[in-house]
Amino acid sequence: MEMRNMDKTVNLKKYIKGLEEKLLRPEVRTNPEKLNELLADEFFEYGSSGNIFSKNDCIDAVKIGGTFKMTLHNFNMHTLADDVVLATFQINDETRNRHTLRSSIWKYKNGRWQLFFHQGTITNV
Repeated sequence: MEMRNMDKTVNLKKYIKGLEEKLLRPEVRTNPEKLNELLADEFFEYGSSGNIFSKNDCIDAVKIGGTFKMTLHNFNMHTLADDVVLATFQINDETRNRHTLRSSIWKYKNGRWQLFFHQGTITNV
């Protein structure tokens, strides 16, 4: 891989990881405007609860409240196309005392990266 492309990939990986970490922060998770910015209109999630959520479901859930202390580990990124990446990582949810495997598909659209798909799977570790 050409050095310039490697640098670009490393920088994009840091940027996407930062977006994932941003989504874990209570001030983002509880803010409809910030969620609206980060989630693509077509966003959907297969939640660790076994439920399927749309963008509107996530924004409506803000009204219910509830914040969780979560930390992200073992982040990796896979380029699927010039404007599409797959992020994979683990979450330690200290509030609910559980660990999950996570995957997200991010798309570059209208001048910014937005979350298009997310899945969480509870693990025993």
